[in-house]
Amino acid sequence: MNFNRRSFLKTASALAAFTMAELSSLSAAAEIKTDGKTIEPDDEAYWRNVRQLFPLSKDLTYLNNGTFGPSPYPVIDAMRTAQMDADLHGNYGSYDTTPPKLAKFVGADADEIALTHNVTDGINLACWGVPLQKGDEVILTTHEHVGNASPWMNRQKVTGIVIKKYTPAATAAETLNRIADLITKKTRAIVTPHIPCTQGQVIPIKEVCKLARDKGIFSLIDGAHGAGMMPLNLHDMGCDTYASCCHKWMMGPKGTGFLYVRKGFQDTVQSYYMGGGTDDGKWDIMTNPITIGNYAPSAHRYFGGTQANGLYTGVNAAIDFIETIGIENIHRRIKSLGKYTQDRLLEFGDKIELLTPTEEISRCAVNGFRIKGVDYHKFYDICAAEKVRIRAVPENGINCLRVSTHIYNNKNEVDKLMDLIKKSIA
Repeated sequence: MNFNRRSFLKTASALAAFTMAELSSLSAAAEIKTDGKTIEPDDEAYWRNVRQLFPLSKDLTYLNNGTFGPSPYPVIDAMRTAQMDADLHGNYGSYDTTPPKLAKFVGADADEIALTHNVTDGINLACWGVPLQKGDEVILTTHEHVGNASPWMNRQKVTGIVIKKYTPAATAAETLNRIADLITKKTRAIVTPHIPCTQGQVIPIKEVCKLARDKGIFSLIDGAHGAGMMPLNLHDMGCDTYASCCHKWMMGPKGTGFLYVRKGFQDTVQSYYMGGGTDDGKWDIMTNPITIGNYAPSAHRYFGGTQANGLYTGVNAAIDFIETIGIENIHRRIKSLGKYTQDRLLEFGDKIELLTPTEEISRCAVNGFRIKGVDYHKFYDICAAEKVRIRAVPENGINCLRVSTHIYNNKNEVDKLMDLIKKSIA
């Protein structure tokens, strides 16, 4: 590839001008700072200011945060600045502040946080790290994302564990009962999403973890949709591991995530992926026999090597952005939009099959549904043609549509989707 310096400088100059023009919207940043005050979910003037901080195309109705969340300008700028600083000055590392910041954000301790690239990384670390033998039973759902299903199916293939499945029910109480009914003397782990990717149901995860703890069973949680959607306190939740990411509801850099491993559980989860920082540094390959050090006395034993300066600075900035607004305010806003979406869908009566529970404790920002008589792929294509981004859900034969709204969305965008549904069933 030939490098044209003049062309590069022209492009860089144009990009800088564009970015500065767009960053002029950051004047809204002062207006979104809450200083701990409650912001009402229907304070549209406030949430319009928040929307200005996202570079989302104005002609796109983006209702697919469950796949990934667009980052706001402060996060993008932090990533760019940190990466440029690294390339200008040869700075190395810069991720040491991220585990403590993530830990505080999710109610954990810094030494319980391992940095990953995504949820799937964290799930694989937990899946292959826990001691399981042939015939041991593991409980999953019928609503799994490939990132949680495939590691466990692969472990079944390789080591002969047995996977058992439950289907989430319309209420939290019945969901818990369905899990309990699957437990036998051979059950070793409950492996469940906190919020399934398919229809966004909120599983009663604290109660699930207590059930596991009382039975002497591992609780290994797919937390892809927890961090950033709602306040988390992983210590209070009581899980053994919680794998999440920073690129969905946290609105952080793509390619960043974390695995929480409870401090008392770290000697149970075997570390297989080793590198710089995963041990105490006392190894010596020149001795005979070779000298092997001890694992790091923290979740750093699960990740090592070079980390991206820009990405982890971006994670820190994403947490700062969330805390400027307040995670409670964010949770109330997106849960309100989720309820508005449900109410609008229910207006269609028997033309719509709503898959997400209406029970208050079992719903939040994601809704799954089917349009009776309309192929879900066909409707997805209709939305795409109108620049409305939702998600088609083929996982596990569910064959539905999914809407996921965040703080940059509003009711008018939900209404636009409803207009398309109305036309499709007319």
